[in-house]
This record gives sequence, C-alpha cells and structure tokens, in this order.
Amino acid sequence: MTSCATPRPDAADASMRRGTCPSLAKPMQTGDGLLVRLRPATGSLTPAELRALAVAAERFGNGILEVTARGNLQVRGLTAASVSSLASAIGEAGIAVAAGVAIETPPLAGVDTDETSDPRPLALALREAIAAHNPPLKLAPKLAIIVDGGGRFHLDDIVADLRLKAVKSDDGVAWLLSLGGTARAARPIALLDPHEAVPGLLAVLRRLAATGDAARGRDLDAEVVKDELVGGARPTATSTLVMEPAVPVAGLHTLADGTTVLGVGLAFAQADAAGLTAFLRKAEELGAAEIRLAPGHGFFVLGLDREAAAKVQRLALSLGFRIASDDRRNHIATCAGTGACASAMMETKAVARLMVETASELLDGSLTVHLSGCPKGCARPSSSELTLVGAPSGYALVVNGTASVAPSAYTDANGIGSAFAHLGALVRDNKDAGESARSCLTRLGAARIAAAFEQG
Repeated sequence: MTSCATPRPDAADASMRRGTCPSLAKPMQTGDGLLVRLRPATGSLTPAELRALAVAAERFGNGILEVTARGNLQVRGLTAASVSSLASAIGEAGIAVAAGVAIETPPLAGVDTDETSDPRPLALALREAIAAHNPPLKLAPKLAIIVDGGGRFHLDDIVADLRLKAVKSDDGVAWLLSLGGTARAARPIALLDPHEAVPGLLAVLRRLAATGDAARGRDLDAEVVKDELVGGARPTATSTLVMEPAVPVAGLHTLADGTTVLGVGLAFAQADAAGLTAFLRKAEELGAAEIRLAPGHGFFVLGLDREAAAKVQRLALSLGFRIASDDRRNHIATCAGTGACASAMMETKAVARLMVETASELLDGSLTVHLSGCPKGCARPSSSELTLVGAPSGYALVVNGTASVAPSAYTDANGIGSAFAHLGALVRDNKDAGESARSCLTRLGAARIAAAFEQG
C-alpha cells in the first residue's frame, strides 16, 4: 500500500515519548491507577503461582491482567498503598521477579525440540555477569537483550538492542551477536563460540554505557564495534540463518518428541482475574504443571496430555481467550485505551470488537491492524498497514505508518462502524481469487483506502 503518511511535526515532542519500564519498585501512573510489569525470574510459573498473582491483582488492583507483546505480565489499577501489598503477595507465593537488564529467551526455551540450543544457561550467565560487573553498567532503562536458541517459537520478530542467536557450526553451536531491530533487520557483529558469547556481549554493553545511559543498540556503529571485538576479520556467516516465521502461540501444538503444549492468547492482551483464576484451577486439576508467558499477548500451558489439553482449550474458548491461529482477534494490536490510559482518546477494546464484527475481511492474517488510543502508539511502535488513532473529534486512519505520522483519513465518533464496514467491503468486492487482504489493499492504494474509510 503506497502511503502519503509523513511524520507529524510534534512526533518528537517530549509528551510523545514512552517512559521507562514500570516495575514493582517503580510503578507507572496510568488512567486507571498504577501499573506494574513483571517477568518471572525463572522464565515460568506454576498454575498455582499465576493463580495467586491473579487473586492479588483482583484484591489490590482492578482485576485486569495483561500479557504484553514481549511476554511480560502487567497488573493494573493499583494504588501507592496497594503496590506494596501486591509485592508482599508475590513474595508469599514464592514468585521471584526478574530485575535489572531485560534478558529475554523464547517462551519454550529448553522445551522446544526444534531449538538449536537451550539459551537459558547462557542467559543466566549473562545476567550474573552484568550484575557482578564493577563498576556497575549504567544502561538505558528500556534496553533489551535477546538470547535466542531458535526453534518453532523463536524471537526473530521481536525487536532488541542486542541479540545472541544460536546457529549450527562445524564445532556444534555458535552464537551470532548482532545490534538493533529484529533478527532480519539487525546488524551482525560476530559469530562467537559459546565461551566467547558473554565476554563479547559485555564488551558491547560497556561501549553502550560509555556512550551514555540513554544509548541503545541502534546508536552504535556496527563496523566500529565489529573492529573492536573481532578486528573485523572474522566472518559473521549470516547466510547460515534461516528466517522462518515463528509459529503463532494460540493452538494445540505437538512437539517432535510427542509432547503436547497448549497455547492460549488473551483477547486484546487482557484477561480478568476471575476468568483467569477459573481457567488455571481447571487446568491444574487436569494435570497442567507449568505456565510460560509468551510474546504476542499469550501463554503456554505445559504438562497436559492431548485429551486434557483439548478439554482445557474448550474451557479457554468459553472464557473468551484466543485458542486458534485463525482467530480474527489475533491480527489486531491494541493499547489499553480510554479508562486505562490518561492519554487515550479511543476505547480500543470496544473498537476492536466492532472491527471483528464489521470488517472481518481485513483480518485474514496477512496484515496487523493497530488500534492506538493516541499518537504515541505504545502497543505497536513499528509501522502497520492500517493504524487507527484516537483523535479529539473521532478517529484518524494511517495507511502504512505508525500512530505518530500524519493520517490519511478521518471519521467522527459516530462513523467508525460504517467506516469499518466500507473497508471490509472494499476488500470483499475487489479481492481476486486467492489474494490476501494485504495484497488487495496494496494494489488498490492509499487513496482508495482513505476514500472508503471516509465514505460513511
């Protein structure tokens, strides 16, 4: 889709920038109270532990839990007084929360039978090395490191400042160190032996810290880093990487060893504590032993046999969770919206449900529709084929851009239903046999998309 989108003049304004990551120590103020973001230090939770978190979220917050696009857990609606109570409840449940630099591994690390290498030992060694570094490294608060062992549920599509990706080598396994972006967009630095991976990444972190405590991976000169690290002579062998899309979380998955894993997605990234508690209780009764939070607003349930997993999947569907890769809701990215965010000018969850009802033709999986309550675009900082942004007078549509660029079309608050219907009809009436919604819209162009949106 050709777009006429251009950056907004105010896109770099301080009010448009996202802040640091919220945590138990530093919760973030939102429209529905304080928010905290948690990542289990062990990479997993038992059903009982996650149930205890849900109960605490209902008791001390507003009962809404979220799994973020990166697979973190968020608890909403807290107060200054109740944050400490939540922290106590987490401690009493025996849940260790990761602190320090965000080091992320695939959700089924150590379980995914297709992975090249279990990344968890390397991630742990890296975390310990960063914590022990003297003097302490002063790094950007939102700096993210990915240690990816590969497999069906890899993290190639997740943006990171630094990433280590396992690749097969003549000697077994090596780790490709790269800077910035997704795995496809990242700038390769060096192919490191396992014993070189932690020292190599630490060297890059020291350069980041020396650049400034706001420096990110994208701010480094890849050639300079490469020369410092390996003298520029050692090949990175990026051709050995096979960029296959990760398997969607939602669904029943059978691993190569016959293990059944149930993937569940939260509807528009949120679940209410009561529904999640009921789900976890039944899953545990049927044999669930472990929960792994996953990117894409979901989680995996481990420990179930095929029959039990099918029963739990049916329960998940009855409770409003996403359970299949063809669920239309999989292809809508939403922020918290009005009521939960003071900046939002759109009730994103309600608008998302309306889109599913009136414009399902857009949601065939070929594109992601981004619904953003304001121009900050927190739910999807990257570009989307279609982005709907809340505006004081209604809704703005961006074609092939982020929420912060100049929109292609507008509709008022009363016209959004018919605007969606016209977009759906545009695809339905113009799509060739076998053509995807994305291909159809690309062929039609931004001008026709904008005209259909404003037709209502």
